[in-house]
Amino acid sequence: MPLFANTPVEKMTEPHPRRWWALLVLCLSLLIVVMANTSLIVAAPDMTKDLGLSSSDLQWVIDGYTVPYAALMLVLGAIGDKYSRRGALVLGLLIFAGGSVMGGLVDETNLVIVARAIMGVGAAVVMPATLSLLVAIFPRAERAKAITAWSATSGLAIAAGPLSAGWLLEDHAWGSTFLMNVPIAVLGVVGALLLVPPSKAKGMGRIDYVGGLLSIISVGSLVYATIEGPHFGWGVGPITAAVAAGVGLLAFVAWELKHPNPMLNVRKFTERPFSGSMLAVLFFFFGTFGSIYYSTQFLQFVLGYDALETGIRLLPLAGAVFAGAAVTGKLAPKLGVKLVVGTGMVIGTTGVFLLTQIESSSAYTAFLAPLLLLGFAIGLSLAPATDTIMGSFPEDELGVGGGANDTALELGASLGIAILGSLLATSYKDKLTGMIGGRLPAEAMDTAKDSVGGGIAVAEQVAKNPQGGAEQAQTLLGAVHESFAHAIAHTSLIGSIIMAAGTLIVIAVLPGRGHTTKHGAEEAARTTEEQTETVGA
Repeated sequence: MPLFANTPVEKMTEPHPRRWWALLVLCLSLLIVVMANTSLIVAAPDMTKDLGLSSSDLQWVIDGYTVPYAALMLVLGAIGDKYSRRGALVLGLLIFAGGSVMGGLVDETNLVIVARAIMGVGAAVVMPATLSLLVAIFPRAERAKAITAWSATSGLAIAAGPLSAGWLLEDHAWGSTFLMNVPIAVLGVVGALLLVPPSKAKGMGRIDYVGGLLSIISVGSLVYATIEGPHFGWGVGPITAAVAAGVGLLAFVAWELKHPNPMLNVRKFTERPFSGSMLAVLFFFFGTFGSIYYSTQFLQFVLGYDALETGIRLLPLAGAVFAGAAVTGKLAPKLGVKLVVGTGMVIGTTGVFLLTQIESSSAYTAFLAPLLLLGFAIGLSLAPATDTIMGSFPEDELGVGGGANDTALELGASLGIAILGSLLATSYKDKLTGMIGGRLPAEAMDTAKDSVGGGIAVAEQVAKNPQGGAEQAQTLLGAVHESFAHAIAHTSLIGSIIMAAGTLIVIAVLPGRGHTTKHGAEEAARTTEEQTETVGA
């Protein structure tokens, strides 16, 4: 067996012998691009203190990664299909590593945001490549199991990011949370060359770059508007972006409908398995990332856990993801996608709803059941939804299929953090204003209302001020904690209502068990023919 995996998948007469090792490389690559989103949550307090970040700065340090990540996946997935899926994976990992090095070494806010954007571009190359390579490498009979492992990795990364970042922050500066990506990315590049075979689409026509550009404008503008508008006001920038997103989407649909070789065949959205599964992925990550965003803040700012302690307390979510993934492998083939995905969405909605019971006196145990339910729901439902999405695409569009799936995932996460984060901030501000009123100087009050971290910082300053004292500081701290707990409960109620509505839509859209996608049916027929020929031989 040669050292390097150089035989293209298209020329193999049998399944790739090292495919399960190749899956490990794909999952490792996926792990670091998702961790880059979640690890920054626990590193944010250190970065804010060291760089003097404003609320706007911090938001864009986080979301500088998100905008290119979400906007470029569809186009870059198609380019990977055309030229080389493995080449895309390797190039994406190198870009991601380069951005990580830059982010770990610079000490100026704008440069950190640029570094995060470079990492986002790399992630947009890597993520669809992992999924398209997986589908290309594995035969249909093993594909569901491989996609389950891929999906479980996404859930694991939600907890692994804060845990690994917290461990590093015990003894190192926040830059280490960027630099930890570099050795993993290098390992991924080496593993890809040794274990992942080359693959590209056969007979793929010219890439629809106009449709690709319109998709970038639409998704990028939508993500920008949902980040900037709710948090910082609907000024000229966010309104312009929202209009551009709407116009861009209409232009994209019109162009794709008439194009002979579209970037994304938008008629697929009339196929109920595809559209229902896309909505399921979007709503899952909307609820999960939004809930993790504010739950992590409560653990750090109200309960006082440091970064490592917070990461450890998110581990039950990762364990529940693996439990759900183990169950779905047995249930999905027997019960069908609709029942399994619908059940998972009900469980996930229940997890978000339980956070409505959070109070200022709540301990970590109040978050345990929601974390377990959200993790189990992801493990149960994400794999069959992703398998259905990928089954909707022919072999020469696997990168586009991966890009579509991953765009729904990242868009859901972005909307969850942006919309639920904005509701959280507004609810916190209103509650604290009602409790404190005019008992603080205007500047201090503005800082306290900006965020729970700002409120705690003001309370610390009051404690040091001879005119304030410990008693007044404790009163303010109690009001900050109560306001933030109220905000979590209020936001979770709205979030669970959105999730419940999404659950009903997904259940209504997904067809019954007897329905399958056109390409899924064709592949199943080919698999049956191959098995028949084998038996006959």
